[in-house]
Amino acid sequence: MAHSTVPLLMMLFLCTLSSNSSFQPALVLEMAKILLENYCFPENLVGMQEAIQQAINSGEILQISDRKTLATVLTAGVQGALNDPRLTISYEPNFVPVMPPALSSLPKEQLIRLVKNSVKSDILENNVGYLRIDRIIGEETAVKFGSQLMESIWDKIAHTSSLIFDLRYSTAGELSGVPFIISYFSDPESLIHIDTVYDRPSNSTKELWTIPSIVGERYGKEKDVIILTSRHTTGAAEAVAYALKKLRRAITVGERSAGGSVKVQKIRIAQSKFYITVPVARSVSPITGQSWEVTGVSPNVHVIAKEAVAKAKSLLAIRNSIPKVVQSISDKINRFYTFTERVPALLQLLESTDFVSVVSEEDLAIRLNQVLQTVSEDPRLTIKYMPEYAANVEEGPEDDRVPDDPGLLMEYIDTLLKVEILPGNTGYVRFDKFVKSSAKLEEAMAKKVWVALKDTANLIIDLRYNTGGSSTSLAIILSYLQDTSQKQHFFTIYDRIQNSTTEHNTLPKITGPVYGSKREIYVLTSYYTASVGEEFAYLIQSLHRGTVIGEITSGTLMHSKTFKIEGTNIAITVPFINFIDNNGEFWLGAKISGTTSPTSKVHGEDETIHNAGTPATLKGREKAGVPAL
Repeated sequence: MAHSTVPLLMMLFLCTLSSNSSFQPALVLEMAKILLENYCFPENLVGMQEAIQQAINSGEILQISDRKTLATVLTAGVQGALNDPRLTISYEPNFVPVMPPALSSLPKEQLIRLVKNSVKSDILENNVGYLRIDRIIGEETAVKFGSQLMESIWDKIAHTSSLIFDLRYSTAGELSGVPFIISYFSDPESLIHIDTVYDRPSNSTKELWTIPSIVGERYGKEKDVIILTSRHTTGAAEAVAYALKKLRRAITVGERSAGGSVKVQKIRIAQSKFYITVPVARSVSPITGQSWEVTGVSPNVHVIAKEAVAKAKSLLAIRNSIPKVVQSISDKINRFYTFTERVPALLQLLESTDFVSVVSEEDLAIRLNQVLQTVSEDPRLTIKYMPEYAANVEEGPEDDRVPDDPGLLMEYIDTLLKVEILPGNTGYVRFDKFVKSSAKLEEAMAKKVWVALKDTANLIIDLRYNTGGSSTSLAIILSYLQDTSQKQHFFTIYDRIQNSTTEHNTLPKITGPVYGSKREIYVLTSYYTASVGEEFAYLIQSLHRGTVIGEITSGTLMHSKTFKIEGTNIAITVPFINFIDNNGEFWLGAKISGTTSPTSKVHGEDETIHNAGTPATLKGREKAGVPAL
């Protein structure tokens, strides 16, 4: 793309200039020559000089009398052609180049004073180190004064528990000093390729690597490091922040950095008063293949620069809590999780997981949940960020005490279910809750339901408003829908807390008349059908005893405990019961989808019940006795 875009754009900006006043074409040619010899992306310049010469030869020559206007137009053309905002042309008749003295040439006392004034350190609360560097010193200076810097600055913070590394005010420095800094946050055993710098004038490439031997003690690669940046952070400081961030060795907090350059030169164009500013070197990260130049370093956590220290402190508090949170979660899984054979792998993965990218409690909850799902593949085992969650709750059956008084008992049953005989001799029973059964309750329900419906042609069981209850009642209801002459296994419950396994089969004796296995059963579901209501619908399908019709269910299988991790807004839900169907398969609470759905939403009761008798649902509707629509 560079081969065609650059000549075209250069031609455009040359041809759009006024031709009413004089201009020397040699100036433009010399500018092109400087770019060809010094610009750090020479591959983008292919064809540029030829294009300019062609424009000049064709008579399309720049003729702008005002030199500053010409500089502005040339800048716009070069930046537009090369898409690089660092390229500028200026007209400066009084410009006097000033070359700052190299640090190494300064008197020793002045150099030490400059270096010490550029670096500050402190120890904050909770043994948090604070290091501020306003100028990245180069390799030569670091070697010469490394020991003094260690004694006065580094030794103070080397043994802190974590570090806030402040580069918000770092606006100068030398790239050769970057490996020295990064080496203190790595191990000597394996050297790290930090950066590759290409220098265009010398056409040379230099690789920057960590150093195997440094003065003083390394901070290592385990303790937390938070780098603070601002919009003023530039140059070598950006290289430090970018490398440590991409190496996943530090978290960056603050503002996006300035997006400086490795090296920029201001070059006079021939003997004129025009100057061109050119980036003559470029950085390419071996980690990402990209660079911090121009775009800057984007922080992991965005805050305004003046709030960065406070944000870093709160972030370190969150990160310091991670080991305790992980241990607490491991304890809950070890004590309660029903798939005991998966526990060792879960605990091992939790212990070995890298949480370096975690910058908030919500991040931590998401990361922990990903870890659990990787091994368990169990949607019931979840970790969530729940700031409104107040207490530890066991999710499961509510208080199911049944009244002893016969009158109150019937009133209680009336709140739980509704029984009707619809046109066409179709039985209808609506269960809004499955309660823990007892002898008195079973006897009363037998009269209310099974005596009333025993002679119907088929049966609709409405679970659209059923949000759960007790699994113990399922075997009783299912027993009424089977033949008493054949024993049928329904499901098995494994309880991790009780360490017990209970099989639920057809009951040898039931109170009311058996409905049997011959007549059709239709189960209605909705988005609200949950927990034990879903278990019943699932078993109807698993046992091939009926047809489920309606909306997909909520996918809320209970049998779990939810714990809030102390001192955090993180909660873990641990299933302690396994539900195993008649085929020996574990059901983990997936949403139940019927074999057919009504043409409209199920909230209209009559329409849904009638849709249970559509041709797509019933085989032999006349035989089943379902009324026509």
